[in-house]
Amino acid sequence: LCFVFKQATERIRIEIISLCLTESRIASDETIQQLFVECRLYSFLAEETPLSLPKPTSGQRIHFNYSSVIHVDMANNRARREYLKSMLLKPNLHTDSLQFTVVSDPPEDEQDLECEDIGFAYVSLREVLQKQRDIIEQDIDVFDSQDDTAVIGKLKVTVEALHALHSVYEECKDD
Repeated sequence: LCFVFKQATERIRIEIISLCLTESRIASDETIQQLFVECRLYSFLAEETPLSLPKPTSGQRIHFNYSSVIHVDMANNRARREYLKSMLLKPNLHTDSLQFTVVSDPPEDEQDLECEDIGFAYVSLREVLQKQRDIIEQDIDVFDSQDDTAVIGKLKVTVEALHALHSVYEECKDD
């Protein structure tokens, strides 16, 4: 039983639940029609919602209900684990967070257009460990990619990382 529990804790589970937009340049921009969300842990890993959804009107939410697991066990994912360890030992704002990127997906008939990052949201893994609390179905601010002081919406996410971070943190103390 102990072994099974240990395996279950050696992972970070991320859920991208829904997105709503505030009144902003994004909401009024006619060229932005379809959105998807990408999640990355530093430079390691990028996951994205498999579908892009129609941009929500003000006050509406679009639901991705997408879930993904990042394995950080020592046996198979040593590099990710070492990264988490270095992150806990040397704090740095940009590397200790999961970054969520809201991306505009060009319409089918305009595939010559590029996908465009329109906003960013962050969950600090260091904070999860400090507060001893996973993020469960929490709205986080999405900041405009062109003006990082402007909030363009809320992204509802779950990030279950506490057990994995604990495990890595205990290892740091052992080293």
